[in-house]
Amino acid sequence: MKLVARDVSPDGDFDAAMTLGHAIMENLGHVLLGAQAAISAAAIAALSGGHLLIEDVPGVGKTILAKTMALTLGAELSRVQGHPDLLPSDVTGVSVYVKKGNWEFHQGPVFAHIVLFDELNRTPPRTQSALLETMEEHQVSVDGDSWPLPRPHMVIATQNPRSQRGTFPLVESQLDRFAIATSIGYPDAASEAQMALHEGGEYALALLQPVCNPEDWLRAQQATKEVSVAPAVAEYAVEICRASRIAPGVRLGASPRAVIWLIRSAQARAILASRSYVVPDDVKAVAPGVLAHRILMDEGEESIGQAIRVVHGILEATPTPRP
Repeated sequence: MKLVARDVSPDGDFDAAMTLGHAIMENLGHVLLGAQAAISAAAIAALSGGHLLIEDVPGVGKTILAKTMALTLGAELSRVQGHPDLLPSDVTGVSVYVKKGNWEFHQGPVFAHIVLFDELNRTPPRTQSALLETMEEHQVSVDGDSWPLPRPHMVIATQNPRSQRGTFPLVESQLDRFAIATSIGYPDAASEAQMALHEGGEYALALLQPVCNPEDWLRAQQATKEVSVAPAVAEYAVEICRASRIAPGVRLGASPRAVIWLIRSAQARAILASRSYVVPDDVKAVAPGVLAHRILMDEGEESIGQAIRVVHGILEATPTPRP
């Protein structure tokens, strides 16, 4: 298999963003066989400038997805392995005493374009909260000083199913900072047979080439923000989020931040569809991934499936704006 790298033009226009989006999808498709939903979610997160949460069982390709994203985008990748003894300073960095009363800040692994945080929900809440500022404000504050993170900056966090032992549920404020959540799932029989014959996975990853650099990636994100959104489509997104707050069985609905990411994710999906404008179907397509992890059901933390069903019910009940 021969994979050819594509150049992304430096203009930061729609064509460059579309080219990059399609290249991300293509590269991920070579590595993650039979995982189209996760591939789309990763590409949408990259173009929209959001963070990605992946919840799944071990061994389905969560880590290699992050590696493929970093290689494709020509971006620096750092990896943090979650465990109960992980400290906040292990993530953000720490001030070290050098000499003559001087302190020197040593950057943590969060100072990278793409940060893979494996098994985030195996770390205690105090360490999880170290990501709150980095994901929202793209900076780290330690001992009264702030250091900006590289731009673009993307966190790809994985978490084990919350029913597994030794996990700490992510708090609502943490979940709300992830633009989109997805799962990879088990591959179909044909794809799994391909993997057994050394296709996809690490074998395909070794053949990939970068398609851009971080500056091109940042320009593509800016172009994505300029995708046209009609007022009626924006109002449609707002209605969906507001409906989640009063849906039966919902204790906490989608936040105003969720509305913003619903629109941004829809803009990214439009780019992937080679359009410079958002249609209602874009909003519908991204709504479950953008909203379900933000919705807290009365039943408690094990209700992600019910939250997805709530989102689908809202989509069916909310009138779609006419063109």
